Amino acid sequence: MGNEEEQLKSLPLDDLHKAAGARFGGFAGWSMPITYPLGVMKEHLHARENAGLFDISHMQLFDVSGPGATALLSRACPLDAGALQPGQSKYTFFLDEQAGILDDLIVTRLGAARYMVVANAGNAAADEAHLRGVAKDFDCKIDALDHVFLAIQGPQAADVLHKAGISGTELAFMHGFEPKPGWFMSRSGYTGEDGFEIALPATDAVELVETLFKDERVAWVGLAARDSLRLEAGLCLHGHDITPDFNPVDAGLTWAIGKAVREKAGFIGAKALLEKIASGSARKRVGLKPDGRQPVRSETVLIDADGKHVGIVTSGGFGPSAGHPVAMGYVNKDILAATVPIFAEVRGNRIPVHIHPLPFTPHRYHKG
Repeated sequence: MGNEEEQLKSLPLDDLHKAAGARFGGFAGWSMPITYPLGVMKEHLHARENAGLFDISHMQLFDVSGPGATALLSRACPLDAGALQPGQSKYTFFLDEQAGILDDLIVTRLGAARYMVVANAGNAAADEAHLRGVAKDFDCKIDALDHVFLAIQGPQAADVLHKAGISGTELAFMHGFEPKPGWFMSRSGYTGEDGFEIALPATDAVELVETLFKDERVAWVGLAARDSLRLEAGLCLHGHDITPDFNPVDAGLTWAIGKAVREKAGFIGAKALLEKIASGSARKRVGLKPDGRQPVRSETVLIDADGKHVGIVTSGGFGPSAGHPVAMGYVNKDILAATVPIFAEVRGNRIPVHIHPLPFTPHRYHKG
């Protein structure tokens, strides 16, 4: 165990988190703040009610530029990168040839031939290798950025930034820009709340954090509450709810792939994905609400009344805002059509589970 801990990478702002009393744990090769003294329940509710600050520096940003950048991203993702307006962000994926989801990403167009790609921590090395492999056929440059990456999320986030004199609060949802050299800022997030994500050099980050904490509405929020917030919001965690074993049809994410992109079919995995869209999927990602107060966890098997395997839980926990356990998973299509009782098998007990619409907590993104 000691060796594993030694191999974990530390966040650039590690000292700040230690000073804030964070409890750390390993995640995607990083030593991450899991909770702070406020505790997971209060951290979660603070992000829903005020402004939660998350250190997400474990995530990877790629600056993709050059004459072939647009064509590269339109090949690597089911995306028409050229149709993005400067400043516009788009949720998309890397797919394999079978249309399995290698990772989900957010791509922001920064200029005529320049994009910012935000990828997940657990896939950072694989994503970079994948992107560079595809890029061999295109005239472009890929820079893996080494930045501090912070997210401020919650209904007070925009006002906190505005009062701190930080430009960017005029951004529309799913847009991004560079407020100053070496900085990148977008209005997006992973909580279902309004919020912003700011990538910046470590030298600037300490000053930014100090400025933000002059506002009493700001509190650190750790990885545990980040998970419960995104689960209530019905947002996928790669490695759990989306993996190469699932495709966008299974996952209910084909809304992210426009009609023109499907028709052109120029992206990796296009043939397999179009076949899956045409034939339909045998399983579907759904929200799950267990009876009672006991959460059901990832990898819990779902069965019908006869004990037949009908699905699997991919994410589960307690939803502090929802006030009850929340989960997501995949259920066989025929079970959904039949509306028969479903049970989660937990240590020999059968907990009744009900299909629940996603999200569990309404999204409050800034659409104005």
